[in-house]
Order: sequence, then structure tokens, then C-alpha cells
Amino acid sequence: MKKTTISVVALTGILFLSSCTVNTPVNPSAESKEVTQVVSEQGLNLDYMDTSVRAQDDFFGFVNGNWYKNTEIPSDKASWGSFNKLREDTDNASLTILNKILSTQYSPNSEGEKIQALYGTFIDWDARNKEGLAPIQSDLAKIDAIKSVSDLQNYLNQATLKGDNPLYGWRVGPDLKNSVMNAVYLGGPTLGLGKDYYQKVNEANTRTLEQYEAFVTKLYSTLGYSNPAAKASSLVNFEKQLAQYLLTNEQGRDANLRYNPKSIQELSTISKNVNLPSYLKSVGVETDRVILSELKYYENLDTIISEKNLTLLKDYIKLHLLRGSMGYLNQEMDDLQFDFYSRYLQGQQQQRSMDKRGLQMINGVLGEAFGKLYVEEYFPKEAKAQMQTYVDYLKKAFSARIEGLDWMSQATKVKAQDKLSKFKVKIAYPDTWRDYSELRMERKSEGGSLYKNMENLSTWNYKRNLSKIGQPVDKSEWGMSPQTVNAYYSASNNEIVFPAAILQPPFFNFKADPAVNFGGIGAVIGHEISHGFDDGGSRFDGDGNLVNWWTDSDRKNFDEKVGELAAQYDQYEAVKGSFINGKFTSGENIGDLGGVAVAYEALQMYLKDHGNPGLISGYTQDQRFFMSWATVWRTKSTDQYVQNQVKTDPHAPGYYRAFAPLLNIDAFHEAFDTKPGDKLYKAPEERIKIW
Repeated sequence: MKKTTISVVALTGILFLSSCTVNTPVNPSAESKEVTQVVSEQGLNLDYMDTSVRAQDDFFGFVNGNWYKNTEIPSDKASWGSFNKLREDTDNASLTILNKILSTQYSPNSEGEKIQALYGTFIDWDARNKEGLAPIQSDLAKIDAIKSVSDLQNYLNQATLKGDNPLYGWRVGPDLKNSVMNAVYLGGPTLGLGKDYYQKVNEANTRTLEQYEAFVTKLYSTLGYSNPAAKASSLVNFEKQLAQYLLTNEQGRDANLRYNPKSIQELSTISKNVNLPSYLKSVGVETDRVILSELKYYENLDTIISEKNLTLLKDYIKLHLLRGSMGYLNQEMDDLQFDFYSRYLQGQQQQRSMDKRGLQMINGVLGEAFGKLYVEEYFPKEAKAQMQTYVDYLKKAFSARIEGLDWMSQATKVKAQDKLSKFKVKIAYPDTWRDYSELRMERKSEGGSLYKNMENLSTWNYKRNLSKIGQPVDKSEWGMSPQTVNAYYSASNNEIVFPAAILQPPFFNFKADPAVNFGGIGAVIGHEISHGFDDGGSRFDGDGNLVNWWTDSDRKNFDEKVGELAAQYDQYEAVKGSFINGKFTSGENIGDLGGVAVAYEALQMYLKDHGNPGLISGYTQDQRFFMSWATVWRTKSTDQYVQNQVKTDPHAPGYYRAFAPLLNIDAFHEAFDTKPGDKLYKAPEERIKIW
């Protein structure tokens, strides 16, 4: 059973409160000398700072140095910091709700009863261990019975209904060039690792592939293969071949490369060995066109799926059937999955407690059902209105910055302003909650098991997706539950979304001064708005369509600036031998740079309207704004985690996000009086300004 996750572009972090402590300001501005402190410390934890470090040389250390020196990564984490702490606090609060649910009697098929059933089957190791691999044995037998490519396609037709087609599964989503209507997409193959590991040859990747091969050997041994090591070697080489037909991480930044519409007639000519139109019809997909996200892969499908590859293909399908089900089977499989994907790849030493893992399962499967209760218990209603105030200031500031650009023509500015004016904002929780009435979750006493419940989920999701084909996009849907500590921008919806759980310190703090909130939630808002104008989002117009609204010269100017920013990040060696990929992380880096710049300008507008509180703990509003930003990115990670991150995650590691965008912002250099010779000084003419 294939696991499915939703990845979204987001900004994350946390900040702690502390009692008032007065420090000597780093570089008081003329304004700060004229104003006395009138507000006590409510936003920054000054004990976490290391003021023996010069802000001009190491801003992360200046703001977070004592915290970093005195913090150990918890054994059940691979990374720890502001974001992780807020996530943990949110989970602890959610467990209080979960415990109430588990002790309450609910009517049959109610959302509370579904939560109880799913949680109960998840934590029941006795039942899961007793079942062992029995839940997948019938599918393994079906794979063994495959004797031809025709048999293979028949099997994959049936497997698709359960989300288990690793070679050419389909999905439904907004048409990139007609965002109000849903379209059918055919995606690429399933790989056991991020594609960068296969596509680029270097020492770190070679070492990881060797460990992956050892992991696959164990899985084949579990499946009863007499020659598991040889099979594993062939499998890894096969996945290397598949990866060569896929877009690289860098190429995937361009939506045009992912948008390859084909009529059903055109689709029939792409592969001789696999009848793709027949496949779609047999799995219930009624459509006259599909969009191929990996064109090269489908153009080479006959090379991959052939009679001579049949044994290899069967081994591949078996592997991913087991690999995708490991978290739903017995403890042996669960441990094997953890040992490779968490312990080896990320450096996590032990599993989280079962109650928190069970909560994570509920959040993934019944997120909005649980989210209703979370919002009722923990979300202050007045936060929505305050958030809207911040959004208004950020949009006003972004509009002003567009008008002030010296590299963009007026014609393109008009289009940019039009897109900004059409931005939609979702705050805290959906107006319409997801309907789970057709989803069946069964208790053990009803014959249910975790694996059966996950099959029920796959069936339910499949029916939901079928119902969307050929229908208008439901713009009210959310891609995250309210209890998620995150935020995102959707290009197709041209919307920014802020779940309730992120509206806590350090992002949002009723007691803090404006600088802390604008350096937190203000920068989050600015970051997400900037995603609409990053290297990917800028290819979509205000209606969410993949349309070129730029003049050629403006796009050239923009691409040059994006290249300069990528070059800045390319120089950062995140862990020995592994550098940040500036192009792969361009969207997030543009989001950070634009987010901080526009949030700073919005802060100035806000202070003009509401007054400046003056020095707080010896620091000006400008200084506290940048300190708040660095606090959000307080992070300590294992080397394994960082190495995997730079290969699979479009976000730069938190350490670099704390200071890298600031080097390009004039106000930062003015606030901390940087000078030539300082490690963080960057000459004005070299500072990169995009939005």
C-alpha cells in the first residue's frame, strides 16, 4: 500500500517568551537614542543569545548561540529547534483532546468513532504482529502469477484502485492552464530514495545507495528470496535507470516542463507495450485528455516495461508493495523502515512514543475531523482579525515594492499588481469541513485492522478523486489541517493559507511588540506572497493559470537576479561535502528574501500608524525585527538529516535561512552597522533585490 503525503511550500519556526532583561544595543539608531523603553520584554528569549558573538559576523550565533551550545537534539528527533518545539507543544495539546476522544462514547460511524477505531488498530501491536505479512500475501501471490506484460497490466489495473501502481499511477488536480477545472495527470515511477541520489554521482550518493541496497536485501530476504543480495543489486540499478528518465530537482522548478497535455489518441501512440487509454478506462477514469508530468519517462516506457524485464518488474513491484506498507504491518517491518529511513538517512536515534505516532496517523487520515476539536479548544477567535490586519499591511507593502522596482517595466508591473490584488487568504481553518461520512474505519471487534483501515482509506480517496474528474475545482478545500504548524501558497488557487497552529509564538504573539510579530508572522505572510512571484509561482497569473505575463526583457532581468541568489546559496557547505543547491532551493530562497524585505517595510507602515514603542531590552524595533526572524530559524540537526535535506528538500537548512537573506537587505546592515571587513557585510551594489 503506497503512502501518500502532501508537500507544500512553507515557512516554519518558534519563539519563546522570557522575563525582561536589558542589554546594550548593538548599534542604537538616532531614533532609539531619543526614545526610552516603555514596553517590557514579551517576545524574545534573551537568555538564548550569545552577545559575545558579533551580530555583524555571525547573526545566527548572536541570536541563538547560547541555545545552540546548551541544546541536545532529543533522541526521537533528527532535528530540533523553534519549529520542532512548537510542533511538539501542539502535539502535546492535541493529545489532551485525543485522550478525551478515546474515553468518550460515540455513535456508530461518527467522526469520533472513526478516530477511536483508527487509533486503536494503530497501537495494537499484538494484532499487527500476529498478522505479520498476511495482509499483503494475496497481492504477492498475484504478482507471482504474472506471466506476461499483459498480465502485468491487468495486475496494475487492480493495484491502482488501492494506490499501489508504482509505474504509472494517475491523480487529479487543477489544470495548470485552466485552474478552475480539474484535469487528470499521469505521474512518474516510485523510487526508494529521492531522485538526486540516483541522478548525480558523488561519494555521498554512492554511500547512501549502498546502504539502500543493503536495506532492499533485507526486504527481499523477508519475502523469501533465495538470492536477496543479487536481486537488490539489480533493483537499485533498475531504479537508477528509471531516474535517468525523470526531471531533475532543478528542472522540476519549471512548471512548463511538467505540463505535457495529450489527447487519448496521442496517448495511445506513446507506448506499444502498455495500453494507457485502456488502463485509464479500466480504472474508471473517463477523460479525453491527460497531462504527463514526466514526458521523457513515458516516451521510454517500452524500454522499461517489456517481456525481457518481466522478472525485474515483478521484483520491483513486490518491493514497493512491501516498502509502502511497512508502517502498517508488524513491528519487524516498522523497525526496518525506521532503521533505514530515520536512523540512517536522518540520524534519528529512536522512534517517537506510540501515542504521538498514533496522533500523527490521525492527523494524516482524519485531519479535519480532529482539527474541528483542536480549533474549538485552542484557537483564539480574535487572532483571525489580527491576522487579516497583518495581511493587509503586507499586501500594501508588497504593492509599494512592486512599484519601486527598477528592473521591471510598467507593463509587467501592471500584471504583477493584478495578480497581487487577486490573492486569496485562508486563515486558521476551513469554512466548510471535509465530509468523512463515507469513510469506514473499523475497530478490532468489528474485524478491523490497521491494514484494512488503510485500504478503506485508499478506496475512499480513490472514489473522491474519481468524482472530481471533469468537475470544477473546489477552491474551498485546504491542503493542511488546522493543527499543522506550517503555511503554504497554492499557485493554481493563487492563495496563501495559514493553519491555526502556526498562529502561536514566535510567529504570532498577542503580548509581543510589533517588530517581533512582523519578524515572525509578518515574514511568513511575506514569504507566502513572495511564492506567487518566485521562479515557479511567477509563471502563473492572478487566476492561477500557467501563463506568461512578463515581457521578455523583464523575465530576463528576473532570471538573472534569481541566478545571482542561487549562486549565493551554492557557496554554503551545509555539511562536509554537501552544498546547498541554489537552483533547487530558489523558490524558498526568493520567498525568504521577499518575505523579510516586505515584512520590514510593512513594519515601518505599521509603526507609522500605531507609534513606535522605542527601545525594548536595549534593542530598536528594526533590530528586534531581524532578531525575531533569526529566532524562527533556531535549529540544530544531525549531519545525516542535513545531508538528506539538501538532496530532497527545496528549503535551505534553518541555520542559513537565519542570516542568508539578510545580507541583501539594506535595513539589516543599517540596523547592525555592518562595515567592510565584517563577515556578514555585503557591499550595497552586490546586494540582491528581487521583490
